[in-house]
Amino acid sequence: MLVILIIVVLFLIFIAAMSLKIIRPYEKGLVERLGKFHRQVDSGLNFIMPFIERITKVDLREMVIDVPPQEVITRDNVIVTVDAIIYYEVTDAYRVVYNVGDFTSAAVKLAQTNLRNVIGELELDQTLTSRERINTKLREVLDEATDKWGVRITRVEIKKIDPPQDIMDAMSKQMKAERMKRAVILEAEGYKQSQITKAEGDRNAAILKAEGEAEAVKKKADAQKYKLSIEADGEAEAILKVFDSIHKGNPTKDLITIRYFEALKAISDGKSTKVFMPYEISGILSSVAAMADISKNDTIPDSNPENKE
Repeated sequence: MLVILIIVVLFLIFIAAMSLKIIRPYEKGLVERLGKFHRQVDSGLNFIMPFIERITKVDLREMVIDVPPQEVITRDNVIVTVDAIIYYEVTDAYRVVYNVGDFTSAAVKLAQTNLRNVIGELELDQTLTSRERINTKLREVLDEATDKWGVRITRVEIKKIDPPQDIMDAMSKQMKAERMKRAVILEAEGYKQSQITKAEGDRNAAILKAEGEAEAVKKKADAQKYKLSIEADGEAEAILKVFDSIHKGNPTKDLITIRYFEALKAISDGKSTKVFMPYEISGILSSVAAMADISKNDTIPDSNPENKE
């Protein structure tokens, strides 16, 4: 009896273990009863009928598929090797199980075929510089094709695009030549800019120097003008004062004559060879000349013997 009881207990434990199924939070469960889809269960502890029902777990997390490298011909007949990665997530557990036999293999073949179509429309230069365009177009094509499988293609990334070695060597030489060309152009532009800057600096320096010299000449002329103006004002004021003093003193003709003699003496001591006098003093000078003649006749003896008698 004890052996039978142990067997029964073990059988019940076995039945319970087969009946209780745990579904993870990132999974969905598809329950089949006698080979026919029965229901879909969510995460947590679920009970199924052993030997009658079978459960299939589907992972809903984002997954990745590595597309093996393959050779693709571009529009300009260059063979390149392309390696890509596909990221996807299951949106419908039922369709991904029952609508496609092996989704991973189907997705890889589909990606390889569409890579040939997409890159075949591009030339080599476009292929190497348009990875984002290739990724976007390939993702759209794969997403549309896998929609009936209950899968959404989140993104496609091109890992590398390898042209043939001779093409790579030619491209390397071309890039080197382009770099040398840009370097020469930049050096010439730099030299040109430096010469322009130097010329502008010399021009500005010359302009500033000329302006400084002109300003100095102007200030010097203004100072000379101011000096002559002050001197002229002083002389004019002195003449007016002398003139006023003479008229206020009411001088006689004899005094005026004596002052003119003093003026003539001062003029004779100067370096000037020409003297300009006003017309009004001509009468005075005539009187002075007459007086000089009289004085001469009085002082010089007469040489005529008849006059001595």
